Amino acid sequence: MKNKIIVEKNQYVTTIIINRPEVKNALDKEATAALGKAIAEFESDDEARVAVLCGAGGAFCSGADLKELSQGIEYDAWAGASGPLARPASKPVIAAIAGHACAGGLGVALWCDLRVAEQSASFAVLSRRWGVPMSDGTTVRLPRIVGMGHAIDMLLTARIVSAPEALTMGLANRVVADGTARTEAEALAKTIAHFPQLAMISDRRSTYEQSNLSLEHALKLEEELAQQAKKIEAQSGASEFASGAGRHGRIQ
Repeated sequence: MKNKIIVEKNQYVTTIIINRPEVKNALDKEATAALGKAIAEFESDDEARVAVLCGAGGAFCSGADLKELSQGIEYDAWAGASGPLARPASKPVIAAIAGHACAGGLGVALWCDLRVAEQSASFAVLSRRWGVPMSDGTTVRLPRIVGMGHAIDMLLTARIVSAPEALTMGLANRVVADGTARTEAEALAKTIAHFPQLAMISDRRSTYEQSNLSLEHALKLEEELAQQAKKIEAQSGASEFASGAGRHGRIQ
């Protein structure tokens, strides 16, 4: 029996692959549980700094397995209290999107920090056509990423958004040539993984948590989160800069 979720590791980068290409990488209950397990193991792995999430066979994820759902099997909310998409991962995750990221697959992509999409990739809430509601975080994360106007349009009409349009609205962060999303996402992950980690992680956490706070409390949290990096990383980093490293836009 094949693994529905495959995990590959290359130094600091962990690649998590949804391996159900025969159904455009739809997630049934077994695959959803395995995805949650893979995410948890990535988070607990001290050597792993960035994850790339992709699908096998030229598709990202088509959402929940509707054939399983049609048999009366009830799905737990992926973004529910114990679901794999309930909160951001503790470390960066990049979606490498080929083919469709639709319905719950869009929710999976939105859960990631960044989305690298191939030129022919597309995004849509196609489950609207079948009366299947979102329980994967899409109705929450989509308007926070692209704004209410774009989000409500996608949610009400089920229209398909191309990768170039997704880039203009902020849904995609990079658009790359077909067949290269995983390679490009892993290269981006490698770059992020080689930055000083304390400052990067504290900035990321502050960015996520500020949205529910007043300006005063958000600035206070930013200050608190920055303390460890200031003590451990900042002085040595400033010394490297003073010696000439990293100037003129060069990343070491």
